[in-house]
Amino acid sequence: MMPTAERAFVVFFRFAMGWTFLYAASHQVFDPSWSVVGFLKHTKTFHDLFAIFTTPMMAPTTTFLVEYGHLLIGLSLITGLMVRISATFGVALMLTYWMAHMDWPFIENTNNFILDYHIVYAGVLGYLIYKRAGHVLGLDGWIEGHGLAERHSVLRPLVR
Repeated sequence: MMPTAERAFVVFFRFAMGWTFLYAASHQVFDPSWSVVGFLKHTKTFHDLFAIFTTPMMAPTTTFLVEYGHLLIGLSLITGLMVRISATFGVALMLTYWMAHMDWPFIENTNNFILDYHIVYAGVLGYLIYKRAGHVLGLDGWIEGHGLAERHSVLRPLVR
């Protein structure tokens, strides 16, 4: 059992990251003019890699995945449901954004040398994975505590 202060930090970081993803989704999902192209057209260090995702054929799919990825990751973190899975996708997304903002060795602007908030967010999400944050006042713990994961084997890898 985690000490009370550590549990409070886990819940705080889970909610803070969940809010961060939900807020990003609110600007994307509910704005029909938003597209990932605007974000990715300014890439420098890995421009050729990210240019693939801005082509007319790929952009709608990439935009959809980013919009609803933010929404689902945020909802997962807030509710504590499938946190290990959503946080893993969140880490991958943060590392992708870090690369997309890179003008080596600076990230986004000259104030960020090698590291920026995307790496910090990835670290926080990694901490949530390690601490099994969905079990701290979350639905992952509720599902496992009520034996649902034992009775329904498909749930086991999703909530453990």
